[in-house]
Amino acid sequence: MAFDIRTGGPLISAWAAVSPWGRHGADFADGLVAGRRTEQPVDPAEWTVPQPTACLVPDFRIKEVLGRKGTRSMDRATGLAVTALRQLLTDDDDGAAADGTGGRLPGVGEDAGLALGTSTGSAQSSMDLTRESLTSSRPFFVDPARVPNSVMNCATGASAIWHRLKGPNATVAGGRAAGLLALRYALRLHRAGRADTVLCGAVEEFSSARAWLDWHSRPAGQPPAVLGEGAAFWLMEPAATAAAHGRGGLAEVAGLEFGFAAEPDAAGPVLTEVLQRLLATTGTTPDQLWAVAASHAPGAEGEAERAALDALLGDHTPVRPAPAESIGDTCAASAAFQITAVLALAERGDAEPGSPALITSVDRDGVVGAALLRIR
Repeated sequence: MAFDIRTGGPLISAWAAVSPWGRHGADFADGLVAGRRTEQPVDPAEWTVPQPTACLVPDFRIKEVLGRKGTRSMDRATGLAVTALRQLLTDDDDGAAADGTGGRLPGVGEDAGLALGTSTGSAQSSMDLTRESLTSSRPFFVDPARVPNSVMNCATGASAIWHRLKGPNATVAGGRAAGLLALRYALRLHRAGRADTVLCGAVEEFSSARAWLDWHSRPAGQPPAVLGEGAAFWLMEPAATAAAHGRGGLAEVAGLEFGFAAEPDAAGPVLTEVLQRLLATTGTTPDQLWAVAASHAPGAEGEAERAALDALLGDHTPVRPAPAESIGDTCAASAAFQITAVLALAERGDAEPGSPALITSVDRDGVVGAALLRIR
């Protein structure tokens, strides 16, 4: 499945991340370079989960991070998304504007679009609403404030309201590839003239519901993955807009390709085909790749991804950022963190201008995707 990337598209000119390495972009960059592990014991008083450890965003309590106003019923996925966007929009890791209204990043107006990747939104919110409908005095006696949290686009809508964004607002569900699919949607918004500036990324929460869903849905014989959480966003804008506000641009999207693997064993051949198309359409050879960021998915899909990339690269040894090895399986946010890892390294000056970086993703449900970025 090809996606036409037109010349003169938007640049990725800024990024933000809330991850198990910390709530600030500098934490993400430092943790990535150091390869710092974040797995920690789960507090049984807060979560009832089948596994004793997880990779959690440290000290993330919504009311303490965002304040009490407007957060009474906010779920964890929404809180993570709002916090990461606040970091991006204020260009301030400390998020001094707690309500999201002050210190707006120059050039990002209310007409900016928002494209957010997710898996199912907040599984915990959906299960809590269902449980409450069955255990309350009558099935319809539920807290109305819980209802918005149970829909897939809650985090996207709430983020737009919190940060006063009135442009196109889209939620893209795609499992581990959600970040790449949201990126494609953002490029379509720009190409169609719906939004010159788009905020794009993905979010995943850790919760008891998600932990149990993952535990029961993993294939027989596959060891459970250590789950992680977080959110990552990028600012995508025309080169002229970025330059006018002193942002030179970090990267441009040279190509995107997708495929579908009906069975886990087919993920390798499908990814190989996707990569061949992507490199051909972008005029890139494997030995030119500066960085390759794989999803490191657990199970057969991840093994097939590694084998396909090893066959593609041969003796070539590009930079191989692997956030999943340190911050766990972040599912819907994984591709977003892979892209952000490439951007963080590029921002450090680790790549020459024009260097290509490859991001790949494989998902248990069959979605296979790859993106090629060119560093500015």
